[in-house]
Amino acid sequence: MIKEYKDEYWIVGVTVTTIFETAWALRGYEKTLMDLVINPDFVEKLLDIPFNYHLTAAKKLVEMGVDMIWVGDDMGTQERMLISPDTWRRFFKPRMATFISTLKSINPDVKVAYHSDGVIYPIIPDLIEIGLDVLNPIQPRSMNPEKLKKEYGDKLCFWGSIDEQYTLPFGTPAEVEREVITRLKTVGKNGGLIIGPTHHVQLDTSLENFWAMVNTITKTPYSSL
Repeated sequence: MIKEYKDEYWIVGVTVTTIFETAWALRGYEKTLMDLVINPDFVEKLLDIPFNYHLTAAKKLVEMGVDMIWVGDDMGTQERMLISPDTWRRFFKPRMATFISTLKSINPDVKVAYHSDGVIYPIIPDLIEIGLDVLNPIQPRSMNPEKLKKEYGDKLCFWGSIDEQYTLPFGTPAEVEREVITRLKTVGKNGGLIIGPTHHVQLDTSLENFWAMVNTITKTPYSSL
């Protein structure tokens, strides 16, 4: 893909479920959450397993010539973080900092995107501090896209923002069109938006709504925003 399409497309290497999600898949979700509190020495060793695995893969992808590496773990629920920001800073921030700096030492121009569903407001400044370029997926029913643009639009690019919880599956084509235009005019103002759904388009999304999204994105002239 890099050889044939790099001049035409933005090629992304994917190493998501980078640390936390793979760790709890190995250990069990409840046990891993408990380990973070009562068994920190063990959890350090546990987290290093997916960290080292995914860093090895990401380094290879950067050496091959991808334009961006997509990392991340779901750290947010609909209303708050799964773990405290301080717990994230203790166990995950240092590893993500090393992950990002290692990749950028190989290619300073490579971009890094971080995925987390849900609310992660408290750690966004930390992600910026350790060198993040792109934040995904910006679920509008969890975090306000316009607020994020206002507060961090000079430091981050945003990827996603089209609601996969209501608008795409249950809204009308007109509602889909309105949301796309709103995102383009607000989050996309002066650039910095990779617009798209906040997840893979699900089976309960009608083709009418899917094409309403695609056609509005592709046919809205930039000059009109």
